[in-house]
Amino acid sequence: MTTTSISSKFKLFIGLLILFIGVPEYSHSQQNLASVNQALRYSRYSRLSLKIIPIQESDRSFLLQMPIEKIEENPDFDDYIFSYTVVSSYQEAITDEKMMVLTEEDLKYDTQNHFFFEKKVEIPMGQEFAIALLKVSDRRQGDEYFYHIDLISPFIFGHPDFGAYYGNNIPFDQSFLVQNEALLFKSNSVINLNRFYYPAKFEAPFPAMEIKSPPVSRQVEVEYEGDFLINTPRSFEKEGYYFIQSDTNSTKGLMIKTAPESFPRVGNWEEMTQMVVYISTRKEHESLLEAADKKIALDQYWIGLTKNEEASKDLIREYFRQVEFANILFTDFKEGWKTDRGMVYIVMGPPNEVRFGIDDEVWSYGSMDSNSKINFTFTRVKNILTPNYYTLNRSRALQPAWFKNITVWRSGKMDF
Repeated sequence: MTTTSISSKFKLFIGLLILFIGVPEYSHSQQNLASVNQALRYSRYSRLSLKIIPIQESDRSFLLQMPIEKIEENPDFDDYIFSYTVVSSYQEAITDEKMMVLTEEDLKYDTQNHFFFEKKVEIPMGQEFAIALLKVSDRRQGDEYFYHIDLISPFIFGHPDFGAYYGNNIPFDQSFLVQNEALLFKSNSVINLNRFYYPAKFEAPFPAMEIKSPPVSRQVEVEYEGDFLINTPRSFEKEGYYFIQSDTNSTKGLMIKTAPESFPRVGNWEEMTQMVVYISTRKEHESLLEAADKKIALDQYWIGLTKNEEASKDLIREYFRQVEFANILFTDFKEGWKTDRGMVYIVMGPPNEVRFGIDDEVWSYGSMDSNSKINFTFTRVKNILTPNYYTLNRSRALQPAWFKNITVWRSGKMDF
């Protein structure tokens, strides 16, 4: 038999195989927002951090501000493929034809810390859902970063008709602002903005398996701080959160969470005693909170867990690294470590899989083929302050995995 005939038969076999089993499902044409794994959004080793900040110019017209934070040092624009689109549902296919590629010519600014794009979009009349999607593909290793936000949906009240900016004209893209720092507000449609201050304090959430509801305050304290002109820097002195509106009769506005200069890191011994609640027994935590000298009490606490001073130093470093990431990723009107997603992130680590639906976000731990894979489901709740507010679906079924991870933490062997 000749080499040519062997090659022809092999090609025929491959063709028949594809005919029977189909094309692999990792084809880009098969992707949609409900199916793509967005775990890179929460990875500790991401090279970029994506954001879409919509400014609503009319009922169905939006200016999409797309700042992309450079996490890796001195990234090369050509190492990435940047693209965006607007889809009408979480099930709509994200095809290559639908994605609009962003080139260097589309860059509004390229700063030391950001690539920044800006594009206007119009949503057709009658379209009930509109979700803006930003996608960045890393040419070097094939990683795909996604970020999406609802423009029109039942879960949002609308978007502000103004923007907030740093001094270099990059949009305010963080989840918090350090106290006394200033932002510049701009708008093409209004002259004055109104500022409300909420001096709220929040407790840490209940564990993942605690099914009773936490107490909810019936009253929220708020202070109206008057109006101010746009196009002038405005600082935020108090710790808490602010709500900025152009129209006080509207539900649309921008929430700005303020934090101490040390944030997102732990600031003092008092904070540290609060933050260890997730891996402590109730008795241990009460003792720490009541201790007159928090530093001595915490030293005894950490060494008591590992029975080894060097191991306790590694444990402290790793635990508060998780707290820092939780604060960066999940801060809204609460500090990130006090949110449900922040709590799960600290205890369980970064999820292996993250998938979004219109009304939920599901985190999976364990390999895709593992029978021990466990899911944490966060339900989306409509909230005037943020379009991305989620609460954990608590269940006693989560208890074994939860306690297992806490045991690993307390042994000093947790490593992400």
